[in-house]
Amino acid sequence: MLVKKQIPSDLLTRGIEEIIQRHSLESKLQSGKPLRIKHGVDPTTQDLHLGYAVIYQKLKVWQDLGHKIIFLVGDFTGRFGDPTDQNQTRKLRDKKEIENKAQNYIKQIGKILDIKKTEIRRNSEWYGKMSAEELLKLQSHFTVSRLLERDMFQVRIKKGKEIGYHEPVYPILQAYDSVMLKSDLTIIGTDQKFNELQARNLQKEFGQAPQDVITMSLLIGTDGKRKMSQSLDNYIGIAEAPNEMYGKVMSIPDSLIMHYFELTTQVSATELKAIQNELKSGTNPRKVKARLAEEIITTYHSKKEANKAAKEFDQVFKNKKAPSDVPSYKPSKKKLDLLTLLTESGLVTSKSEARRLIEQKAVKIDNQVQSDWQSPILLKSNSVIQVGKRKFVKIK
Repeated sequence: MLVKKQIPSDLLTRGIEEIIQRHSLESKLQSGKPLRIKHGVDPTTQDLHLGYAVIYQKLKVWQDLGHKIIFLVGDFTGRFGDPTDQNQTRKLRDKKEIENKAQNYIKQIGKILDIKKTEIRRNSEWYGKMSAEELLKLQSHFTVSRLLERDMFQVRIKKGKEIGYHEPVYPILQAYDSVMLKSDLTIIGTDQKFNELQARNLQKEFGQAPQDVITMSLLIGTDGKRKMSQSLDNYIGIAEAPNEMYGKVMSIPDSLIMHYFELTTQVSATELKAIQNELKSGTNPRKVKARLAEEIITTYHSKKEANKAAKEFDQVFKNKKAPSDVPSYKPSKKKLDLLTLLTESGLVTSKSEARRLIEQKAVKIDNQVQSDWQSPILLKSNSVIQVGKRKFVKIK
């Protein structure tokens, strides 16, 4: 079956850092033959965020053109993890834990990809059956010196830190995934480039045409400095509630508005140019950011939820009112000091965090800033406690 749909003009440019090999990929596109496009992920966190979704949005474009997307769950490799960006050996994970997270990932990618048209695979299909002899034969295609060229290993060697014997095996396993899936193309983050280049060489040795590789730009987190990551707490989860997503999008620096439009939405190239011109002409960035928040929330929830979140955001941040739906909290006593009140209500995780926020004047009761963290407070029913811009509870 041939792919006959019109190819978007920015298919091989938008959000892309590098293509290996461009001429090969262009030739495959011109043939009209549906490509097998692999993307693998180890289920190591509970939720996916917009940083992951940069790749899934690109996969969606290819899927809509009629190509076959193979979503590979690294349920075997995820047990010990990719050493990328790690300065020490990862701990081994439980098989049941990995499977629970895998199910969560599959559910969440369904917000972007058409799951019915997506080939869902697990690499335990082959590694769970592989004998020690077969593994040794696979390893014989590689050299230790080549595998230790990876940047994180070089950093550890210079610092005198240990490298687990299993860690250099990871690129071998990721490479073999492409052999087993007969991948024509893989779309990845820039941090996976080394591993997927190993796949090209291995496919040749197994008599297959080497896959082409597209590396996507990394999404900067809400802090405006580092790549989006749950460990850095600068992420926007794709399963988060609409109000939370809206608030986080509105918090990104103005300088990242176009970065987010390009990488996290399906807004057309023509619209992107128009939005960029709007910003250059002096349009209030807040207005453009509100459009961005609407696009993102519509993708992961609905247009209706996006509109509700926009109204809620204006109520809290523009009109300085409490949210319309504030969770209730019943104090253990009628009088509590502020540190105990904040920790007991779940607004903070520790008294040290509570004290820091009080000193930053980030704690309010009924819209009044609180500065005394030692004196007991007489708590009244329906009083609203606020921490920062987005955390609220109401006293029962």
